[in-house]
This record gives sequence, structure tokens and C-alpha cells, in this order.
Amino acid sequence: MGKASSRKSTSRNPMESFMATSIYVGNLSWSATQDGVESLFKSFGKVLSVNLISDRETGRARGFGFVEMEDADAANAISALDGKEVDGRNLRVNKAEPKKAAGRSW
Repeated sequence: MGKASSRKSTSRNPMESFMATSIYVGNLSWSATQDGVESLFKSFGKVLSVNLISDRETGRARGFGFVEMEDADAANAISALDGKEVDGRNLRVNKAEPKKAAGRSW
């Protein structure tokens, strides 16, 4: 009988090998772009996604968005960028909270 292989299977989805953190980024300049925000964050690690929020009716930027990064990279980015001045505004950067359900809170 042959020796059992100790090599890990490569059929796993590579996205399953880490945990991602969603980061809230507030007080962004009205002229902030997805590319600009991604560039700011990628100096701290791999940026998985950037989602800047715009007004549904006007399409204008609302001044905040979300960046998704791997957990360790996210922690470094949050500590380095919270309060940092970018485009004349002090950013508010923290771990995003889950969206609360709409409705009454009785």
C-alpha cells in the first residue's frame, strides 16, 4: 500500500480561507471615488470590495461607504485611518455594524 498524501485539497474555494471584515468609512469628501478609496486602503492589505453610497434619486455621493478587507488587514487600516485627514476632511473609520431591521422597536 502507498503512503497517504498529506497534501491539502486544492479544490476548496480560495475565498473560504479567510474571514473578511466590513469597514465603515464616513466623512468622505463629496468628490471621493471608489478607486481613490481603494488606493487609500490597499496600502494596508488586500481590498476585497469598495462600495460608496450615493443618493438613489440624485445619484450624488452621500459621503460614506464600506470597504471589505481580510480581518488582520482591516484592523490595521481602521487604526491607521480613523481620524486621518483626507481631502480636507477627518475620516471616520470603524468596523461596520450590521444593518438594523426597519420597523417598530416595541
